[in-house]
Amino acid sequence: MSEKYIIFCSDTVNLPEIYYLRTLKINTKFFHTMINRILIRIKVLQIVFAYYQNGEEDLKVAENELLLSLQRSYDLYYYLLLLIVEITCFQEQRLETRKNKYRPSEDERRPNMRLVDNRFARQVQSNEMLRKYVKDHGISWVSETDFVKSTLDMILASDIYRDYLNNPDDSYKTDQEFWRSVFRKLICGNEALEEALESISIYWNDDVDIIETFVIKTIRRFEEANGSEQELLPMFKDKEDTEFVISLFRQSLLHGDEYRERIGRHLKNWESERVANMDLVIMQVALAEILNFPEIPIKVTLNEYIDAARYYSTPKSGPFINGILDSVITELKNEKILLRN
Repeated sequence: MSEKYIIFCSDTVNLPEIYYLRTLKINTKFFHTMINRILIRIKVLQIVFAYYQNGEEDLKVAENELLLSLQRSYDLYYYLLLLIVEITCFQEQRLETRKNKYRPSEDERRPNMRLVDNRFARQVQSNEMLRKYVKDHGISWVSETDFVKSTLDMILASDIYRDYLNNPDDSYKTDQEFWRSVFRKLICGNEALEEALESISIYWNDDVDIIETFVIKTIRRFEEANGSEQELLPMFKDKEDTEFVISLFRQSLLHGDEYRERIGRHLKNWESERVANMDLVIMQVALAEILNFPEIPIKVTLNEYIDAARYYSTPKSGPFINGILDSVITELKNEKILLRN
């Protein structure tokens, strides 16, 4: 599997730029779907950038990489939910092994089963959507048992687990809040998790932090009464979002020369070769969205790409891109090409 459309680097470093995802604050209205417009824009920027970095190779190949990258993001959502099940089952197997060994201690014969019997974890384990997706897509933590074990040990040694055991409220809500706290405080931002996931798929270099956020929101959405039929987040909200992915990507590249020529006229004292490649890509994709998606307010588009510039390019890129795009938009309105605000 090629990495060439996946690693997303600035012009001056060789490490993936993950800061945008780590600091991104997402409006909660988007959480009825897994792949939202914010993540779509990020993925399109990544693939367009890589397309130019790799010599403008086959457009269809790049498009397939974009779709595969989005699919892998959705896979990651299920991997993280499955982690709850794997940790629970590992603890159950561990306690059973200790109980059946020769001359077990009293604690081993009568272990605390609260984690194993956690109602929320058992509901996740029985979830029909999770079970079907895992089966259909071959998702498994079997190659990362050392990570599952170390994560379990980390949980058992934590104050979160101690407080959970001492909590007199033995209820579904308590069980649910335990796992939400585990994800928020122990799993999110865990370097060992990122290393384990990287060994499974290179497509997750930039995805872990944002998908963790979706998992935490999903945990909170669970209701005991829904049992195994609890709905998980769909990949896309609707057909419109699916079409948005392909259309934004194609328009960005098919009209790339035209957009870059127009942007170039507004660089004034800037020499185009000295402008960061990422800045050009961000302005190019933003212009594609402004010109081809009239239903999206211009201000929304500008804010999204300016935010992306702050984290994926240089420290001064946000204000620079804002100024150039504002000038381009004014020109488009004067030419009657752009007729909305």
